[in-house]
Amino acid sequence: MDQYRYIESHSTPQGEVLDWVERQTNIRTNHARMLSGAVQGRFLMMLTEMIRPSRILELGTFTGYSSICLASRLPEGGHLDTLEINDELEDLILEGFARAGLSDRITLHIGDCRKTLEYLRSVLLPGSGDGEAGLTSEWQGAGLYDMVYMDANKREYPEYYGLVFDLVRPGGYILADNVLWDGKVYEDEVPADRQTQGIARFNDIVASDPRVESVILPLRDGLNLIRKK
Repeated sequence: MDQYRYIESHSTPQGEVLDWVERQTNIRTNHARMLSGAVQGRFLMMLTEMIRPSRILELGTFTGYSSICLASRLPEGGHLDTLEINDELEDLILEGFARAGLSDRITLHIGDCRKTLEYLRSVLLPGSGDGEAGLTSEWQGAGLYDMVYMDANKREYPEYYGLVFDLVRPGGYILADNVLWDGKVYEDEVPADRQTQGIARFNDIVASDPRVESVILPLRDGLNLIRKK
């Protein structure tokens, strides 16, 4: 038994709905490796319960596994906004939310992450954008976030960080997934591909940012837990 299987077998099981999402991800997509999985999912649940955020923003829904983990532990009245670029996954995502009984706690936004974040900044942060009249109906009630979970295009992590930072309240958290990237970011010669370079640059930006405190956890492919001062 490898280390991960041992950890999984000695952690609380993921439950029926997440079992269903995992099965459907394997059956209906070609990228099941992107799924958060039982150990990381349980960590997200427990972290959310500890932080008790009222508003969470997720970058990269995939099939909704992590969304369900996060939203299931929101306090009364809490809400999760989750962003996904692949509209072909929408039916699967929404079915998972319904099976979990969380449809009223989660809003799925289909579209490019950067463009959506730029729009949010333009209407939530005075002077940061075009000064549009207000939020569209799907964003009604949106405000600053207590927690951001980042798991979208690795090439764009540095851009995401700059775009979401002011959308997070002081004392709030940014959690970034895959920051160890199979060990590529700490090789003697860091590979030149755009994904590895994006994550390595993101990690360097966070480590040198005096506005935050952070720690990288070697959980699965690495999680950077960042607290905004």
